[in-house]
Amino acid sequence: MSRKQGGGADADSALAALMTNAEAVRAITSAVEGTIGPKGLDTMLVDRFGEVIITNDGVTILEKMDINHPAAKMLIHAARAQKDEVGDGTTTATIMAGALVSEGLTQVLRGVPVARVIEGIRFGIEEAAKQLKARAVTVDDVQADCLFDVARIAGREYVDIAHLVVEAARLIGRGKLKEAHFKLSDTVLAQEGAENEVFLGVIIEKERLNQDMPLTVEDAKVMVLDDALAPEELGEEALGTEAGFKRYLELQEEFRQNIAKLVEMDIQVVLTDRAVDSAAEEAFTDAGMFVVSQVNATDLRRVAEHTGARMVKRTALKKEKAELQRYLGKVERVYAEEKLGHIRMLGGAGKPMATILVGAATAEVVGERERIAKDAASSVQAAVKSGYLPGGGAAEIAVARELERHRDRMKGMAAYGLDCVSAALKRPLAQIVDNAGFNPLEKVEEVLAAQASQSKELLGIDCESGAVADMLQAGIMDPLEVKLHALKAAGEVAVAILRIDTIIRKRDENGAPQQGMEEGLPDF
Repeated sequence: MSRKQGGGADADSALAALMTNAEAVRAITSAVEGTIGPKGLDTMLVDRFGEVIITNDGVTILEKMDINHPAAKMLIHAARAQKDEVGDGTTTATIMAGALVSEGLTQVLRGVPVARVIEGIRFGIEEAAKQLKARAVTVDDVQADCLFDVARIAGREYVDIAHLVVEAARLIGRGKLKEAHFKLSDTVLAQEGAENEVFLGVIIEKERLNQDMPLTVEDAKVMVLDDALAPEELGEEALGTEAGFKRYLELQEEFRQNIAKLVEMDIQVVLTDRAVDSAAEEAFTDAGMFVVSQVNATDLRRVAEHTGARMVKRTALKKEKAELQRYLGKVERVYAEEKLGHIRMLGGAGKPMATILVGAATAEVVGERERIAKDAASSVQAAVKSGYLPGGGAAEIAVARELERHRDRMKGMAAYGLDCVSAALKRPLAQIVDNAGFNPLEKVEEVLAAQASQSKELLGIDCESGAVADMLQAGIMDPLEVKLHALKAAGEVAVAILRIDTIIRKRDENGAPQQGMEEGLPDF
Protein backbone atom coordinates (compact mmCIF):
# COMPACT_ATOMS: atom_id res chain seq x y z
CA MET A 1 0.00 0.00 0.00
CA SER A 2 1.38 3.43 -0.90
CA ARG A 3 1.90 6.07 1.78
CA LYS A 4 0.77 9.56 0.82
CA GLN A 5 0.02 12.59 2.85
CA GLY A 6 -3.51 13.83 2.63
CA GLY A 7 -5.63 12.02 5.15
CA GLY A 8 -6.18 9.04 7.37
CA ALA A 9 -3.75 6.88 9.29
CA ASP A 10 -0.94 7.21 6.72
CA ALA A 11 -0.98 11.01 6.98
CA ASP A 12 -0.99 10.81 10.77
CA SER A 13 1.95 8.39 10.68
CA ALA A 14 3.93 10.67 8.36
CA LEU A 15 3.28 13.72 10.51
CA ALA A 16 4.21 11.83 13.68
CA ALA A 17 7.48 10.74 12.08
CA LEU A 18 8.27 14.30 11.01
CA MET A 19 7.49 15.71 14.45
CA THR A 20 9.61 13.04 16.17
CA ASN A 21 12.55 13.74 13.88
CA ALA A 22 12.18 17.50 14.19
CA GLU A 23 12.22 17.21 17.98
CA ALA A 24 15.43 15.14 17.84
CA VAL A 25 17.07 17.65 15.51
CA ARG A 26 16.04 20.50 17.77
CA ALA A 27 17.66 18.76 20.75
CA ILE A 28 20.93 18.45 18.82
CA THR A 29 20.82 22.04 17.64
CA SER A 30 20.26 23.34 21.17
CA ALA A 31 23.43 21.56 22.30
CA VAL A 32 25.68 23.68 20.07
CA GLU A 33 23.85 26.92 19.34
CA GLY A 34 25.09 28.55 22.54
CA THR A 35 28.70 28.30 21.31
CA ILE A 36 28.45 30.44 18.17
CA GLY A 37 29.75 33.99 17.91
CA PRO A 38 32.23 36.07 19.93
CA LYS A 39 30.10 35.75 23.06
CA GLY A 40 29.43 32.05 22.65
CA LEU A 41 30.18 29.93 25.71
CA ASP A 42 31.89 26.58 26.18
CA THR A 43 30.33 23.18 26.75
CA MET A 44 31.54 20.65 29.31
CA LEU A 45 31.38 17.01 28.21
CA VAL A 46 31.68 14.39 30.94
CA ASP A 47 31.86 10.63 30.42
CA ARG A 48 30.91 7.92 32.93
CA PHE A 49 34.49 7.75 34.19
CA GLY A 50 34.54 11.45 35.03
CA GLU A 51 36.81 12.43 32.11
CA VAL A 52 36.07 16.01 31.10
CA ILE A 53 36.34 17.89 27.81
CA ILE A 54 35.62 21.62 27.79
CA THR A 55 35.17 22.91 24.27
CA ASN A 56 33.55 25.48 22.02
CA ASP A 57 33.93 23.29 18.94
CA GLY A 58 30.59 22.22 17.48
CA VAL A 59 31.62 18.95 15.88
CA THR A 60 33.51 17.85 19.01
CA ILE A 61 30.39 18.42 21.10
CA LEU A 62 28.20 16.52 18.63
CA GLU A 63 30.58 13.58 18.23
CA LYS A 64 31.01 13.15 21.98
CA MET A 65 27.29 13.32 22.81
CA ASP A 66 25.49 10.11 23.75
CA ILE A 67 22.98 10.02 20.88
CA ASN A 68 20.78 7.16 19.69
CA HIS A 69 18.04 8.80 17.62
CA PRO A 70 18.61 8.12 13.89
CA ALA A 71 17.55 11.60 12.73
CA ALA A 72 19.90 13.17 15.25
CA LYS A 73 22.70 10.96 13.96
CA MET A 74 22.02 12.21 10.42
CA LEU A 75 22.63 15.76 11.61
CA ILE A 76 25.85 14.73 13.36
CA HIS A 77 27.05 13.02 10.18
CA ALA A 78 26.39 16.24 8.24
CA ALA A 79 28.46 18.20 10.76
CA ARG A 80 31.27 15.67 10.50
CA ALA A 81 31.19 15.95 6.70
CA GLN A 82 31.49 19.73 7.05
CA LYS A 83 34.53 19.26 9.28
CA ASP A 84 36.16 16.78 6.92
CA GLU A 85 35.54 18.90 3.84
CA VAL A 86 36.42 22.43 4.97
CA GLY A 87 37.45 22.08 8.63
CA ASP A 88 35.18 24.78 10.07
CA GLY A 89 31.55 25.94 10.12
CA THR A 90 30.06 22.86 11.78
CA THR A 91 28.00 24.87 14.25
CA THR A 92 26.60 27.06 11.47
CA ALA A 93 25.69 24.00 9.41
CA THR A 94 23.96 22.41 12.40
CA ILE A 95 22.00 25.56 13.29
CA MET A 96 20.86 26.09 9.71
CA ALA A 97 19.84 22.45 9.30
CA GLY A 98 17.84 22.66 12.52
CA ALA A 99 16.13 25.82 11.30
CA LEU A 100 15.25 24.25 7.95
CA VAL A 101 13.68 21.20 9.60
CA SER A 102 11.81 23.32 12.14
CA GLU A 103 10.49 25.73 9.50
CA GLY A 104 9.62 22.81 7.23
CA LEU A 105 7.55 21.24 10.02
CA THR A 106 5.78 24.56 10.57
CA GLN A 107 4.80 24.74 6.90
CA VAL A 108 3.58 21.13 6.88
CA LEU A 109 1.44 21.83 9.94
CA ARG A 110 -0.06 24.74 8.01
CA GLY A 111 -1.10 22.28 5.31
CA VAL A 112 1.72 22.66 2.79
CA PRO A 113 2.60 19.28 1.22
CA VAL A 114 6.08 18.05 2.10
CA ALA A 115 6.93 17.66 -1.60
CA ARG A 116 6.29 21.38 -2.18
CA VAL A 117 8.33 22.35 0.89
CA ILE A 118 11.25 20.27 -0.37
CA GLU A 119 10.96 21.77 -3.86
CA GLY A 120 11.19 25.27 -2.42
CA ILE A 121 14.08 24.38 -0.13
CA ARG A 122 16.10 22.93 -3.00
CA PHE A 123 15.52 25.99 -5.16
CA GLY A 124 16.35 28.29 -2.25
CA ILE A 125 19.61 26.48 -1.39
CA GLU A 126 20.75 26.57 -5.02
CA GLU A 127 19.88 30.26 -5.41
CA ALA A 128 21.46 31.18 -2.06
CA ALA A 129 24.70 29.46 -3.09
CA LYS A 130 24.79 31.52 -6.30
CA GLN A 131 24.21 34.70 -4.35
CA LEU A 132 26.99 33.93 -1.86
CA LYS A 133 29.46 33.20 -4.67
CA ALA A 134 28.56 36.46 -6.41
CA ARG A 135 29.34 38.46 -3.26
CA ALA A 136 32.69 36.84 -2.39
CA VAL A 137 35.91 38.87 -2.31
CA THR A 138 38.91 37.02 -3.73
CA VAL A 139 42.29 36.75 -1.98
CA ASP A 140 45.05 37.24 -4.54
CA ASP A 141 47.98 37.51 -2.13
CA VAL A 142 48.76 35.57 1.06
CA GLN A 143 50.24 38.80 2.42
CA ALA A 144 46.73 40.34 2.50
CA ASP A 145 45.72 41.68 5.92
CA CYS A 146 42.29 40.05 5.63
CA LEU A 147 43.78 36.60 6.31
CA PHE A 148 44.64 37.59 9.87
CA ASP A 149 41.01 38.62 10.45
CA VAL A 150 39.77 35.34 8.96
CA ALA A 151 42.11 33.42 11.27
CA ARG A 152 41.16 35.51 14.31
CA ILE A 153 37.42 35.03 13.81
CA ALA A 154 37.69 31.29 13.14
CA GLY A 155 40.18 31.04 16.00
CA ARG A 156 37.69 32.50 18.50
CA GLU A 157 39.66 35.72 18.98
CA TYR A 158 42.90 33.96 19.99
CA VAL A 159 45.26 36.49 18.47
CA ASP A 160 48.41 34.44 19.13
CA ILE A 161 46.98 31.48 17.23
CA ALA A 162 45.83 33.72 14.37
CA HIS A 163 49.38 35.08 13.99
CA LEU A 164 50.82 31.54 13.91
CA VAL A 165 48.39 30.35 11.26
CA VAL A 166 48.88 33.33 8.97
CA GLU A 167 52.66 33.11 9.28
CA ALA A 168 52.50 29.44 8.28
CA ALA A 169 50.24 30.20 5.31
CA ARG A 170 52.69 32.82 4.09
CA LEU A 171 55.65 30.49 4.49
CA ILE A 172 53.92 27.79 2.44
CA GLY A 173 52.58 30.11 -0.24
CA ARG A 174 49.35 30.51 -2.18
CA GLY A 175 50.11 27.71 -4.66
CA LYS A 176 50.44 25.08 -1.95
CA LEU A 177 47.34 26.30 -0.11
CA LYS A 178 45.26 25.89 -3.26
CA GLU A 179 46.28 22.26 -3.79
CA ALA A 180 43.26 19.95 -3.50
CA HIS A 181 44.84 17.35 -1.21
CA PHE A 182 46.83 19.65 1.06
CA LYS A 183 45.33 20.67 4.40
CA LEU A 184 46.97 23.44 6.38
CA SER A 185 45.17 22.12 9.46
CA ASP A 186 47.28 18.94 9.24
CA THR A 187 50.37 21.02 10.04
CA VAL A 188 48.97 22.01 13.45
CA LEU A 189 50.28 20.39 16.62
CA ALA A 190 49.61 21.47 20.21
CA GLN A 191 51.81 20.33 23.09
CA GLU A 192 51.88 21.02 26.79
CA GLY A 193 54.93 23.04 27.76
CA ALA A 194 55.79 24.07 24.19
CA GLU A 195 56.24 27.64 23.02
CA ASN A 196 54.19 29.01 20.13
CA GLU A 197 56.27 28.51 17.02
CA VAL A 198 56.08 28.29 13.22
CA PHE A 199 58.94 26.86 11.20
CA LEU A 200 59.71 25.31 7.84
CA GLY A 201 59.92 21.66 8.62
CA VAL A 202 58.03 18.65 9.92
CA ILE A 203 57.34 17.38 13.43
CA ILE A 204 56.91 13.66 14.03
CA GLU A 205 55.36 12.73 17.35
CA LYS A 206 57.69 9.79 17.85
CA GLU A 207 61.06 9.10 19.43
CA ARG A 208 64.21 7.51 18.03
CA LEU A 209 64.14 3.75 17.71
CA ASN A 210 66.56 3.56 20.63
CA GLN A 211 68.53 5.90 22.87
CA ASP A 212 71.90 4.86 21.43
CA MET A 213 71.09 6.50 18.13
CA PRO A 214 72.33 10.11 17.67
CA LEU A 215 70.23 13.02 18.95
CA THR A 216 71.03 15.12 15.89
CA VAL A 217 71.94 14.40 12.27
CA GLU A 218 72.83 17.11 9.75
CA ASP A 219 72.93 17.21 5.93
CA ALA A 220 71.30 13.79 5.91
CA LYS A 221 70.07 11.48 3.19
CA VAL A 222 66.55 10.27 4.02
CA MET A 223 64.78 7.03 3.14
CA VAL A 224 61.02 6.80 3.68
CA LEU A 225 59.78 3.22 3.83
CA ASP A 226 56.03 2.73 3.52
CA ASP A 227 56.42 -0.77 4.91
CA ALA A 228 58.09 -2.80 7.64
CA LEU A 229 61.88 -2.89 7.65
CA ALA A 230 62.06 -6.66 7.98
CA PRO A 231 62.63 -9.74 5.81
CA GLU A 232 59.79 -10.75 3.54
CA GLU A 233 57.46 -13.17 5.30
CA LEU A 234 56.49 -16.72 4.39
CA GLY A 235 53.34 -18.51 5.43
CA GLU A 236 53.40 -21.23 8.09
CA GLU A 237 52.61 -23.91 5.52
CA ALA A 238 55.61 -22.91 3.39
CA LEU A 239 57.91 -22.94 6.40
CA GLY A 240 56.89 -26.53 7.13
CA THR A 241 58.50 -27.77 3.94
CA GLU A 242 62.19 -28.20 3.13
CA ALA A 243 61.92 -25.88 0.13
CA GLY A 244 60.07 -23.32 2.22
CA PHE A 245 62.68 -23.37 4.98
CA LYS A 246 65.41 -22.95 2.37
CA ARG A 247 63.57 -19.96 0.95
CA TYR A 248 63.27 -18.54 4.47
CA LEU A 249 67.06 -18.70 4.91
CA GLU A 250 67.55 -17.04 1.52
CA LEU A 251 65.23 -14.17 2.49
CA GLN A 252 67.08 -13.68 5.78
CA GLU A 253 70.41 -13.48 3.94
CA GLU A 254 68.98 -11.16 1.31
CA PHE A 255 67.66 -8.86 4.03
CA ARG A 256 71.08 -8.72 5.75
CA GLN A 257 72.67 -7.76 2.44
CA ASN A 258 70.08 -5.06 1.88
CA ILE A 259 70.71 -3.58 5.32
CA ALA A 260 74.45 -3.56 4.66
CA LYS A 261 73.77 -1.83 1.35
CA LEU A 262 71.83 0.99 3.07
CA VAL A 263 74.67 1.49 5.54
CA GLU A 264 77.23 1.63 2.67
CA MET A 265 75.10 4.24 0.88
CA ASP A 266 75.56 6.56 3.87
CA ILE A 267 71.81 6.95 4.48
CA GLN A 268 71.62 8.73 7.83
CA VAL A 269 67.83 8.85 8.40
CA VAL A 270 65.28 6.08 7.88
CA LEU A 271 61.56 6.29 8.62
CA THR A 272 59.19 3.35 8.42
CA ASP A 273 55.47 3.00 8.90
CA ARG A 274 55.83 -0.34 10.68
CA ALA A 275 58.29 -2.24 12.84
CA VAL A 276 62.04 -2.51 12.32
CA ASP A 277 63.71 -5.93 12.53
CA SER A 278 66.14 -6.31 15.44
CA ALA A 279 69.05 -7.12 13.10
CA ALA A 280 68.43 -3.93 11.14
CA GLU A 281 68.14 -1.92 14.35
CA GLU A 282 71.49 -3.22 15.57
CA ALA A 283 73.23 -2.52 12.27
CA PHE A 284 71.79 0.99 11.98
CA THR A 285 72.66 1.82 15.58
CA ASP A 286 76.25 0.73 15.02
CA ALA A 287 76.37 2.91 11.90
CA GLY A 288 75.13 5.97 13.83
CA MET A 289 71.90 6.22 11.84
CA PHE A 290 68.72 7.97 12.99
CA VAL A 291 65.74 5.60 12.67
CA VAL A 292 62.07 6.22 13.47
CA SER A 293 59.56 3.38 13.23
CA GLN A 294 55.76 3.14 13.12
CA VAL A 295 55.27 6.64 11.74
CA ASN A 296 51.67 7.28 10.68
CA ALA A 297 50.84 7.58 6.99
CA THR A 298 50.13 11.33 7.10
CA ASP A 299 53.49 12.13 8.67
CA LEU A 300 55.30 9.83 6.23
CA ARG A 301 53.74 11.66 3.28
CA ARG A 302 54.68 15.03 4.75
CA VAL A 303 58.27 13.92 5.36
CA ALA A 304 58.54 12.53 1.84
CA GLU A 305 57.18 15.72 0.34
CA HIS A 306 59.39 17.97 2.47
CA THR A 307 62.61 16.03 1.91
CA GLY A 308 61.97 15.13 -1.72
CA ALA A 309 62.08 11.40 -0.93
CA ARG A 310 59.92 8.86 -2.69
CA MET A 311 58.09 6.43 -0.42
CA VAL A 312 59.04 2.84 -1.20
CA LYS A 313 58.15 -0.69 -0.13
CA ARG A 314 60.71 -3.11 1.28
CA THR A 315 60.96 -4.89 -2.08
CA ALA A 316 62.68 -1.75 -3.41
CA LEU A 317 65.66 -2.54 -1.17
CA LYS A 318 66.68 -5.22 -3.69
CA LYS A 319 67.50 -2.57 -6.27
CA GLU A 320 71.03 -1.49 -7.14
CA LYS A 321 72.58 1.39 -5.20
CA ALA A 322 72.41 3.80 -8.13
CA GLU A 323 68.68 3.18 -8.55
CA LEU A 324 67.99 3.41 -4.82
CA GLN A 325 69.72 6.80 -4.70
CA ARG A 326 66.91 8.25 -6.82
CA TYR A 327 64.39 7.42 -4.08
CA LEU A 328 66.25 9.27 -1.33
CA GLY A 329 65.47 12.72 0.04
CA LYS A 330 67.68 15.23 1.77
CA VAL A 331 67.27 17.31 4.90
CA GLU A 332 69.53 19.89 6.53
CA ARG A 333 68.87 18.81 10.09
CA VAL A 334 67.02 16.12 12.04
CA TYR A 335 66.96 16.14 15.81
CA ALA A 336 65.12 14.64 18.75
CA GLU A 337 63.38 17.21 20.96
CA GLU A 338 63.59 15.14 24.14
CA LYS A 339 61.72 17.56 26.40
CA LEU A 340 58.62 17.55 24.18
CA GLY A 341 59.01 13.97 22.99
CA HIS A 342 59.03 14.59 19.27
CA ILE A 343 61.39 14.70 16.28
CA ARG A 344 61.95 17.69 14.00
CA MET A 345 63.09 17.62 10.39
CA LEU A 346 64.22 21.01 9.08
CA GLY A 347 65.32 22.30 5.71
CA GLY A 348 64.10 19.57 3.40
CA ALA A 349 65.15 19.52 -0.26
CA GLY A 350 61.56 19.03 -1.44
CA LYS A 351 58.56 21.33 -1.16
CA PRO A 352 58.32 23.90 1.66
CA MET A 353 56.36 22.43 4.57
CA ALA A 354 55.48 24.55 7.57
CA THR A 355 54.59 23.29 11.04
CA ILE A 356 52.40 25.23 13.47
CA LEU A 357 53.34 24.35 17.04
CA VAL A 358 50.79 25.68 19.52
CA GLY A 359 51.85 25.88 23.13
CA ALA A 360 49.54 25.06 26.03
CA ALA A 361 50.18 25.72 29.71
CA THR A 362 48.34 22.62 30.98
CA ALA A 363 47.28 19.25 29.66
CA GLU A 364 43.61 20.19 30.07
CA VAL A 365 43.74 22.87 27.35
CA VAL A 366 46.01 21.14 24.83
CA GLY A 367 43.14 19.57 22.89
CA GLU A 368 41.09 22.75 22.74
CA ARG A 369 44.06 24.89 21.67
CA GLU A 370 44.73 22.43 18.86
CA ARG A 371 41.07 22.43 17.76
CA ILE A 372 41.05 26.22 17.69
CA ALA A 373 44.25 26.36 15.62
CA LYS A 374 42.96 23.75 13.17
CA ASP A 375 39.74 25.75 12.69
CA ALA A 376 41.75 28.90 12.04
CA ALA A 377 44.08 27.09 9.62
CA SER A 378 41.15 25.56 7.74
CA SER A 379 39.46 28.94 7.40
CA VAL A 380 42.58 30.69 6.16
CA GLN A 381 43.11 28.04 3.51
CA ALA A 382 39.43 28.19 2.53
CA ALA A 383 39.65 31.98 2.16
CA VAL A 384 42.69 31.68 -0.11
CA LYS A 385 40.92 29.07 -2.23
CA SER A 386 37.46 30.62 -2.47
CA GLY A 387 37.49 34.19 -1.13
CA TYR A 388 35.67 35.65 1.85
CA LEU A 389 32.42 37.37 2.85
CA PRO A 390 31.33 39.63 5.70
CA GLY A 391 30.86 37.48 8.81
CA GLY A 392 28.59 37.71 11.80
CA GLY A 393 25.61 36.51 9.74
CA ALA A 394 25.60 39.69 7.59
CA ALA A 395 26.12 37.88 4.27
CA GLU A 396 23.35 35.41 5.07
CA ILE A 397 20.94 38.27 5.84
CA ALA A 398 21.75 39.88 2.48
CA VAL A 399 21.08 36.61 0.67
CA ALA A 400 17.84 36.08 2.63
CA ARG A 401 16.66 39.50 1.43
CA GLU A 402 17.51 38.53 -2.14
CA LEU A 403 15.62 35.23 -1.84
CA GLU A 404 12.51 37.06 -0.69
CA ARG A 405 12.63 39.00 -3.96
CA HIS A 406 12.61 35.66 -5.82
CA ARG A 407 9.49 34.43 -4.07
CA ASP A 408 7.20 35.46 -6.91
CA ARG A 409 9.13 33.20 -9.28
CA MET A 410 8.07 30.09 -7.37
CA LYS A 411 5.04 28.16 -8.51
CA GLY A 412 2.28 27.58 -5.99
CA MET A 413 3.11 26.29 -2.53
CA ALA A 414 6.82 25.76 -3.26
CA ALA A 415 7.22 29.40 -2.19
CA TYR A 416 6.69 28.24 1.39
CA GLY A 417 9.78 26.03 1.07
CA LEU A 418 11.72 29.08 -0.11
CA ASP A 419 10.56 30.84 3.06
CA CYS A 420 12.21 28.05 5.06
CA VAL A 421 15.58 28.85 3.48
CA SER A 422 15.15 32.58 4.12
CA ALA A 423 14.37 31.87 7.77
CA ALA A 424 17.37 29.52 8.08
CA LEU A 425 19.70 32.15 6.61
CA LYS A 426 18.64 34.55 9.37
CA ARG A 427 19.37 32.04 12.13
CA PRO A 428 23.17 32.53 12.39
CA LEU A 429 22.81 36.26 13.10
CA ALA A 430 19.86 35.67 15.42
CA GLN A 431 21.83 33.13 17.47
CA ILE A 432 25.01 35.22 17.54
CA VAL A 433 23.21 38.25 18.96
CA ASP A 434 21.16 36.08 21.31
CA ASN A 435 24.42 34.69 22.74
CA ALA A 436 25.64 38.27 23.12
CA GLY A 437 22.63 39.14 25.27
CA PHE A 438 20.51 41.03 22.75
CA ASN A 439 16.98 40.41 21.45
CA PRO A 440 17.43 38.34 18.27
CA LEU A 441 14.15 39.39 16.65
CA GLU A 442 14.91 43.05 17.20
CA LYS A 443 18.50 42.86 15.94
CA VAL A 444 17.68 40.81 12.84
CA GLU A 445 15.04 43.37 11.86
CA GLU A 446 17.51 46.20 12.49
CA VAL A 447 20.02 44.64 10.12
CA LEU A 448 17.37 43.93 7.49
CA ALA A 449 16.21 47.53 7.63
CA ALA A 450 19.74 48.98 7.67
CA GLN A 451 20.91 46.91 4.70
CA ALA A 452 17.82 47.96 2.74
CA SER A 453 17.90 51.67 3.61
CA GLN A 454 21.66 52.08 3.13
CA SER A 455 21.96 49.66 0.19
CA LYS A 456 24.88 48.14 2.05
CA GLU A 457 25.09 44.36 2.45
CA LEU A 458 28.10 44.42 4.78
CA LEU A 459 26.05 45.46 7.79
CA GLY A 460 25.63 43.27 10.85
CA ILE A 461 25.59 43.69 14.62
CA ASP A 462 28.51 44.70 16.83
CA CYS A 463 28.22 42.19 19.67
CA GLU A 464 29.84 44.56 22.14
CA SER A 465 27.49 47.52 21.69
CA GLY A 466 24.54 45.97 19.89
CA ALA A 467 24.76 48.65 17.20
CA VAL A 468 24.61 48.08 13.46
CA ALA A 469 28.16 48.00 12.06
CA ASP A 470 30.10 47.29 8.86
CA MET A 471 31.44 43.77 9.34
CA LEU A 472 34.40 44.10 6.98
CA GLN A 473 35.52 47.35 8.59
CA ALA A 474 35.26 45.60 11.95
CA GLY A 475 37.48 42.77 10.64
CA ILE A 476 34.68 40.18 10.88
CA MET A 477 34.82 37.93 7.83
CA ASP A 478 34.28 34.28 6.95
CA PRO A 479 35.51 32.16 4.01
CA LEU A 480 33.05 31.62 1.17
CA GLU A 481 33.85 27.89 1.07
CA VAL A 482 32.86 27.45 4.73
CA LYS A 483 29.55 29.23 4.23
CA LEU A 484 28.77 27.41 1.00
CA HIS A 485 29.41 23.96 2.39
CA ALA A 486 27.44 24.73 5.57
CA LEU A 487 24.48 25.87 3.49
CA LYS A 488 24.55 22.83 1.22
CA ALA A 489 25.09 20.36 4.07
CA ALA A 490 22.19 21.90 5.99
CA GLY A 491 19.95 21.67 2.93
CA GLU A 492 20.84 18.04 2.23
CA VAL A 493 20.23 16.78 5.75
CA ALA A 494 17.01 18.82 6.12
CA VAL A 495 15.57 17.46 2.88
CA ALA A 496 16.55 13.92 3.87
CA ILE A 497 14.76 14.26 7.21
CA LEU A 498 11.66 15.94 5.72
CA ARG A 499 11.32 13.09 3.21
CA ILE A 500 10.92 10.46 5.97
CA ASP A 501 7.25 9.59 6.45
CA THR A 502 7.57 6.37 8.45
CA ILE A 503 9.97 5.18 11.15
CA ILE A 504 10.30 1.41 11.62
CA ARG A 505 12.51 -0.36 14.12
CA LYS A 506 14.87 -2.55 12.08
CA ARG A 507 15.87 -6.06 13.13
CA ASP A 508 19.45 -7.25 13.06
CA GLU A 509 20.67 -10.13 10.91
CA ASN A 510 19.77 -12.67 13.64
CA GLY A 511 16.18 -11.49 13.70
CA ALA A 512 16.39 -9.88 17.13
CA PRO A 513 15.28 -6.27 17.71
CA GLN A 514 18.16 -3.80 17.86
CA GLN A 515 19.03 -2.49 21.28
CA GLY A 516 19.82 1.09 22.19
CA MET A 517 17.40 2.75 19.79
CA GLU A 518 15.44 5.82 20.81
CA GLU A 519 12.21 5.19 22.68
CA GLY A 520 9.07 5.57 20.61
CA LEU A 521 10.12 3.76 17.43
CA PRO A 522 7.32 1.36 16.48
CA ASP A 523 7.50 -2.40 16.04
CA PHE A 524 5.43 -4.09 13.36
